[in-house]
Amino acid sequence: MDTRRIGSLEVSVVGLGCNNFGGRIDEGASRAVVAAALDAGITFFDTADIYGGTLSEEFLGRALGDRRGEAVVATKFGMAVDADRQGADPRYVRSALEDSLRRLGTDHVDLYQLHQPDPETPLEDTLAALDEQVREGKVREIGCSNFTAEQLRQARRAVADGAARFVSVQNEYSVLHRRPEEEVLAECEAEQMAFIPYFPLARGLLTGKYRRGEPPPAGTRLAGVAAEQYERLATDDALGAVERLTRIAEGHGHDVVELAVAWLLARRSVASVIAGATRPEQVRANAAAGNWVLGPDVLSEVDAAVPPGPVSR
Repeated sequence: MDTRRIGSLEVSVVGLGCNNFGGRIDEGASRAVVAAALDAGITFFDTADIYGGTLSEEFLGRALGDRRGEAVVATKFGMAVDADRQGADPRYVRSALEDSLRRLGTDHVDLYQLHQPDPETPLEDTLAALDEQVREGKVREIGCSNFTAEQLRQARRAVADGAARFVSVQNEYSVLHRRPEEEVLAECEAEQMAFIPYFPLARGLLTGKYRRGEPPPAGTRLAGVAAEQYERLATDDALGAVERLTRIAEGHGHDVVELAVAWLLARRSVASVIAGATRPEQVRANAAAGNWVLGPDVLSEVDAAVPPGPVSR
């Protein structure tokens, strides 16, 4: 599999999002998914302390086991684990990292990401605390998530000379959600930051499993959400867009998942597409999607089918 860079880290262009671990799937299924990912050439594994109520990190750490050296492990902190464990205060940065290292069963995190901005803590204080962890060898690179372009600029201004800086930003981005194209992608290119899209399959809509006028199929991601939320996500416009994208993909001998992943990888700033999976066969399909390189003709077809805009649904 091809690789790209997140700062000093070399990662597979298709990664594995581990948000299902400890939630939708148990430890045995998580272990099977991780093994399939490694065998398919996936080296980038993204989790967070809140995923699965902290179980995701534990499951990932045990699943990697003695293959930890083959993996680039990214995790996040800052969202509420509970009432006491949240935010980006320097004292919490250290304790959150120690908790993640223990759960992951490792002595370092390759990419440690602030999961969301913390308006209660000056960003320069958080960055200084993260720099300490880098200097101690417990973190190789630092990144952020859910940051706007202006917040990225603020972070750049807040970094002390010679200190660790954010090398990546992880925001929602898919062919159905194109808000990063407004400013964030341009900021990434200008500052040579890696962009990591989450929800690359638009919460599962881009798997092609959902149909207009029908309930979500049993066992799918959206089958587990409230009916009101499903209706808000799976609108006629969104599902109509998926149908158009499916026709484009099939016209080129591929499926819509492959098109969704390949479309993201056509963006120069995108480092790795971290699609989630609950079964090994999904992992293998996601990995294969990284092999399709879209030409200008296909990109134009996609823009005609789903015009650029903040949220194309």
